[in-house]
Amino acid sequence: MARPDPDERAEQLDRLRRLGRGELREEWRRLCRSPPPNLSRDLLVRALAYRIQELAEGGLPRAILRRLLPAGSAEQEGGTAPRTVELDLRPGAHLVREWHGRTHTVTVTETGFEHQGQHYRSLSTIARQITGTRWSGPRFFAPTRRGGARPHG
Repeated sequence: MARPDPDERAEQLDRLRRLGRGELREEWRRLCRSPPPNLSRDLLVRALAYRIQELAEGGLPRAILRRLLPAGSAEQEGGTAPRTVELDLRPGAHLVREWHGRTHTVTVTETGFEHQGQHYRSLSTIARQITGTRWSGPRFFAPTRRGGARPHG
């Protein structure tokens, strides 16, 4: 597909907004060369707008696609894509999290984790004990992002 200029892309997006759901599904077949997913009209418009942009400007870098592939594979197989947070958990490492003004330190051991003198097999069990709600342990103890914000859980 030739690279359309920004005005032509804007016209394509306006045209998408005027199409009915059946016409959007046909547009999907044309642009994506695959059967359309079972999405709402609004999501089809958004997905097709992304596809138009992708064809014009290029897609995601290969490194990003490689990181997304495992999650997409699980979803395509009928499962749910896991939301994982990778932590480098070597024995002896300390994970520190402040929760409601109190600092919690967890030590990684050969067989699990230690928190307040007790041994646990799961970080999620510790996170649940600290918060009183179900948390993903790796997400709860994940390092802060730039600017100090933690991943939402």
